[in-house]
Amino acid sequence: MTALARFVIARPRTVLAVVAGIMLLAGLLGAGAADKVSAAGFNDPDSESALVDRLVRAHFGPQNPDVVALYTAPDGQTLDDIGPRVQQALAGIDPKLLQRPIETPWRSDPVRQKFLRSADNRQAIAAIFLAGDDSQRIAAYADIEAALRVPGVRTQLSGYSALATEINGQSQHDLVLAESLSLPLTLLVLVLVFGGAVAASLPVAVGVLSVLGAMGAIRLLTEFTEVSTFAVNIASLLGLGMAIDYGLFLVTRFREELADGHEVGAAIERTCATAGRTVAFSALLLICAFAGTFVFPQAVLRSLGFGAIAAVALAAGLSLTVLPAMLTLFGARIGKSRSTDRTERFWGRVVDAVLRRPGIVALAVGAMLLALALPLTGVRLGDIDQRALPAGNEMRTTVEELTARFPVASSGVTAVLRGVDGPPQSAQVDAATRALGAVHGVKQVLQVGRADDFVVFHAFLDASDRSERAGATVRDIRALAPPDGTRLRVGGDTAATIDSVRSITRAMPWMILVMVTATVLLLLAAFRSIVLPLKAVAMAFLSLAAAFGVLTWIFDDGHLAGALGVSSGPLAAGMVVLIIAVVFGLSTDYEVFLLSRMVEAHGAGAGTEEAVRAGTLKTARVITAAATLLIIVTGAFTLSPLTPMRFLGLGMIIALLIDATLVRMLLVPALVKLMGAANWWMPGARQAPPPAPAERTAEPVPL
Repeated sequence: MTALARFVIARPRTVLAVVAGIMLLAGLLGAGAADKVSAAGFNDPDSESALVDRLVRAHFGPQNPDVVALYTAPDGQTLDDIGPRVQQALAGIDPKLLQRPIETPWRSDPVRQKFLRSADNRQAIAAIFLAGDDSQRIAAYADIEAALRVPGVRTQLSGYSALATEINGQSQHDLVLAESLSLPLTLLVLVLVFGGAVAASLPVAVGVLSVLGAMGAIRLLTEFTEVSTFAVNIASLLGLGMAIDYGLFLVTRFREELADGHEVGAAIERTCATAGRTVAFSALLLICAFAGTFVFPQAVLRSLGFGAIAAVALAAGLSLTVLPAMLTLFGARIGKSRSTDRTERFWGRVVDAVLRRPGIVALAVGAMLLALALPLTGVRLGDIDQRALPAGNEMRTTVEELTARFPVASSGVTAVLRGVDGPPQSAQVDAATRALGAVHGVKQVLQVGRADDFVVFHAFLDASDRSERAGATVRDIRALAPPDGTRLRVGGDTAATIDSVRSITRAMPWMILVMVTATVLLLLAAFRSIVLPLKAVAMAFLSLAAAFGVLTWIFDDGHLAGALGVSSGPLAAGMVVLIIAVVFGLSTDYEVFLLSRMVEAHGAGAGTEEAVRAGTLKTARVITAAATLLIIVTGAFTLSPLTPMRFLGLGMIIALLIDATLVRMLLVPALVKLMGAANWWMPGARQAPPPAPAERTAEPVPL
């Protein structure tokens, strides 16, 4: 770190120009990222439902419409009156975009026609089956939307591709809104923290460059792998948030070094040797946390890891290059750290109270966190569906109307009956048909076709895809005992959701293992202690449990859901994975900031209690400010009308509040005091006499 600092100090303008130029070019490259990212990738490609859907699609074409158009005849007219206009509009769709002919009540086989029109002959649906993979079918919606709307006829659109487009478009709009609101507020808070516009602008400048670089990295990744549109959101959030956090930590330490009488160059070197090393370890911890997402089969979760890792790596790299360059050029104008007597007196009273009664504080805070975590015992996991849209949204209303009046509009259940020793016999097919039709929630069963050694059925359900009722029906179908000599496999959108949640739940322990192993090893190297890393992991999971307990109480149990404008229901499993990775990384991030100053004080000769007090006082203001800034950045997502975005924003706010106050400032100091000399124990290490205090040495004492 010292060598890097000296390199930057020797040529600050060159470093600033080169790195900033590269980031600006990356930003230009990333301007087209929105057109390249995928809106698909939520399903497990190796699951039972995915295998069934691929098999049926290969032999009989797609069974689940990508887009459903609901047409309602004007008052005084019937479907016979509007039929020619609707068919003329649909004929304008490019056939290359279609996998199979559009199904309508005017041109479909007689068996299916009755499912495509209402009993009063005033409403009809058109089922559109698009060609290509999931991402291509979603992208094609924009090309056909105008053709589906018939002048003079009320047209409502739904289906997987339409819903995905609506949700993705809203999330991109929300991202722009969040950034436009959070940046000015962030700058204002930094001005208040630093007491000057120059010092405040440096972390924000690094944050903007980090976001530009992250967008370029995502655009580059789209050339090699599928990247979800949500990766853009997380990269923007973390690129800005972590760069500001790191900048705050580094600039604060720089001003402390100036206040100790060091010249600008020496202050930068000492800052990079201490705070810079901490930033590097912090970034590695976050990168390892997001590397855990690579264990999941869903492309959307892996791409979230790609976006987050790119953003964190750039935030740390720019903080250790661009920021020292700017400090070299403008450091003299930043000034020394101003008096914070009131802040230090407040935190001094808090830490003194904790150190006087560490056992009581640890028990009280631990009990409070466990109480907050209690609702987590009843948590349910699901997927993103039409309930992600706000109540009253036209597309959400359309889905609900279609479910009630046109069960064919939903994907329902696709079932494959395969013979063990040859094609299923007629008696076996009839028995399977009766068994499927007898399942609660199944309205009707049709035989789609027969090929090779299997028969395909389609079961219409009385509930919308991915709903709890539809999920219960799919589970009941899978629990059926198939006729002797056959195997029954189930597909469809609801089955895909169940399989996706199951695969996430199955892979989550591996994700946690990756995060914990990497964190313990890195902190072991940073602190040269076996106790501190284990305690850091335990505190991170306690913060997570408490935060998810509150989220379960709100989003799953429905408390305050009306006041917050969100739809209650199972938590989206993918968003849960995202918050686990972010919160675990940030929890250990703040713990590194706090413990690094405690370890530094202990290495300079302080006892455990003195090290706890010194570390807490030095970092309390910085951690509080950092958490406040991240709350502003992520809290802007709560303004989104989308339930998943509000879940993300509110989840981050709750987790940061819990972690930066109850855990970092109360529970951690109490536990470090209670553990005493055990904090610094390392197996096989010999106890050496404490070094001289850091202020008496030529170089700062490293972690």
